[in-house]
Amino acid sequence: MTQDTVTLTTAQAIVKYLQNQFIEIDGTETRICGGGFGIFGHGNVTCLGEALYDAQDDLPLYRGQNEQGMGFAAAGYAKYHLRRRFMFCTASAGPGTANLLTASALAHANRLPMLMLCGDTFLTRLPDPVLQQIEHFGNPAFGLNDGFKSVTRYWDRITHPAQVIQSLPAALATMLDPADCGPAFIGLPQDVQGWTYDFPTAFFEKRTHIIRRQAPDQREVDDVVSTLKSAARPVIIAGGGVQYSGAVAELTQFATDHNIPVIETIAGRANMLADHPLNIGPVGVTGSNSANTIAAEADVILAVGTRLQDFTTGSWTAFSKSAQLIGVNAARHDAAKHLSKTVVGDAKLCLTALSRALNGHKSPQDWVSKAQSERGKWDEYVAENVRPGNRPNSYAQAIGVVNALCDTRDRVVAAAGGLPAEVTANWRTLDIGTVDVEFGFSCMGYEISGAWGARIAQTEVEPTQDTIVFCGDGSYLLMNSDLYSSVITDKKLIVLVLDNGGFAVINKLQNNTGNESFNNLFADTPTATNPVDVDFAAHAAAMGARSEKVDNPAELAQAFQRAKNSPTSSVIVMNVDAYEGWTAEGHTWWEVGTPHTSSHQKVRDAHAEIESQRANQRKGV
Repeated sequence: MTQDTVTLTTAQAIVKYLQNQFIEIDGTETRICGGGFGIFGHGNVTCLGEALYDAQDDLPLYRGQNEQGMGFAAAGYAKYHLRRRFMFCTASAGPGTANLLTASALAHANRLPMLMLCGDTFLTRLPDPVLQQIEHFGNPAFGLNDGFKSVTRYWDRITHPAQVIQSLPAALATMLDPADCGPAFIGLPQDVQGWTYDFPTAFFEKRTHIIRRQAPDQREVDDVVSTLKSAARPVIIAGGGVQYSGAVAELTQFATDHNIPVIETIAGRANMLADHPLNIGPVGVTGSNSANTIAAEADVILAVGTRLQDFTTGSWTAFSKSAQLIGVNAARHDAAKHLSKTVVGDAKLCLTALSRALNGHKSPQDWVSKAQSERGKWDEYVAENVRPGNRPNSYAQAIGVVNALCDTRDRVVAAAGGLPAEVTANWRTLDIGTVDVEFGFSCMGYEISGAWGARIAQTEVEPTQDTIVFCGDGSYLLMNSDLYSSVITDKKLIVLVLDNGGFAVINKLQNNTGNESFNNLFADTPTATNPVDVDFAAHAAAMGARSEKVDNPAELAQAFQRAKNSPTSSVIVMNVDAYEGWTAEGHTWWEVGTPHTSSHQKVRDAHAEIESQRANQRKGV
């Protein structure tokens, strides 16, 4: 039998394949790849650029300003779509591709799908060494793109066009797998991109994919149920995997049916509404007194869809050493941490199976009442903490203003620095899945770029809602160019730039460990001999955004209303206090390396104090 074929370049085949891959979401069939972010250079413009030009109606290409920002935007897009859709990023050979390394690490840590199609040096090596090529004298096949092997779930270099037939489906399968989900990297040598091959037409036929739901092993369910029934003080930790599974309703029903308090991770911050009676608050280093009190007293901890990062576990001091962990996770690696009993599988199916096996069993009401009492105390603290005028301008006050005025379906984005902690502790969730606090890789610069990607996704689903960004001055200075991207693509953002004069949260850590302020706040940077106050509002205006600076939370509220009414991206700048503005409650111990000896008494004293709390740390059991 003669197989029908079509002659295409490697680049054309990649694009044609992506055009024909679909997924069904809420009854509607849509393309899995929502398009891409690209900066062209000599390593991708002539061949991949040629192929993308003819496909731009199906795969819109957003022009990035920085490759790292493109990767963050792709991550924000994938988060919004709960990993059911992804964007590709294309960068030229050399520094353009190198700029994607950080974003790839972010996607890897957060288990997010992102496809990187990056230029590579010539396979033939006839013109070597070429522009921007890194030469390894003893290993000529080893190059910059090999550096992505540590920060991707799938990695390949196309050395012949026919490889595409195997490589692309494997990359897609990885990005859609609940357990192995993460970024995929495909290196495209500049010559191979343009080589042709007679591809089978069947390779390009439309295909509609599903995301696998793995059912739990009944033996694991039975083992865990006996543990849950014996618990006097059980608690559920709800992570981001609950949302990725689409298991929010099942989580809520499970907690209600079996009378079990729920505490949230940072990634799972919007699994339950703030006023749900079983929502006891965020847990961990940036958590709440309520959740941390309950976590410390719990005898059984059902961890659903979380990788139990140190900010969740308080570097493994947040839980009693005698507490039994139960890991419910699609990834066995995450389910089995710290000798957990495991239920490996999809969260929706696992919670349903566990509930059925529990057969109406409920945890003691006095335990739930205690948890609810603790949550009531925390709510009172937060109400006072966000109240304008209670102290100098603070992150918490700004958060409270926005929380009171935003729509329930507006999306909130924050990332590294002090703001993720403040949002996690003080934000009251108004609707499910509306909070994106990037703390999986704790990556500065994600705020605006990630929000741009989220806004692209949001306009596909709920275009009348807003994407709201909490950004510190440090992160703004690090990466702000996608504010311009949001303007030129008509993807409105509302960005709050809260200026505390530098890297204030690290200055706080520096001080808390006995060190003097040094090189974090501009005022304490000896080499900053010509201090200049950055006019962030003017800078934002220069990129086409509507911008203004306010002096206090009352003015912030008025400015936020104006930003809501504006059709274009808006930036609101407010100075906040670097020392007195922090949320003082809700923290667990966090392990950081401190000097075991120092000529400074304060450093020695802080080290002794920090180490004194290590006695509470679980040692992997």
